[in-house]
Amino acid sequence: MSDRVRASGLTDEPVDPESFRRLVADDAAGAEVVFCGTVRDHDGRPQQVSGLTYEAHPGAAERLAEVCEQVAAAHDVIAVAAEHRVGELEIGDVAVVVAASSAHRVDAFAAASDLIDTLKREVPIWKHQRFVDGSDEWVGL
Repeated sequence: MSDRVRASGLTDEPVDPESFRRLVADDAAGAEVVFCGTVRDHDGRPQQVSGLTYEAHPGAAERLAEVCEQVAAAHDVIAVAAEHRVGELEIGDVAVVVAASSAHRVDAFAAASDLIDTLKREVPIWKHQRFVDGSDEWVGL
């Protein structure tokens, strides 16, 4: 892991967004951006979401580390960090956090946006949503 990737991984424990801000903090940083993806109570359908489970491919953590390295190399950043939860989550839980720091806000925002978008597109993590009516569905398979 390069010195610009301060953390990347999967966890089955609650994620603390403030700890990720501290991970990317640096005396040279004029900007720190933290994005949190939280479990919401709907998914654009008539059914209301009651909770969900995230499952990850055995190689997901390694792929997430690669994505962090790629994003750090593609942007003028001081540091990036990312973590995704797996296991059962409830409404309001933080499911994923990404953070980026840079000398200027434009670069930090761009890196954080690229990091979450690339993570969602390329890291093999699947969501199993449960609805209040008892139905369920897999997303991302």
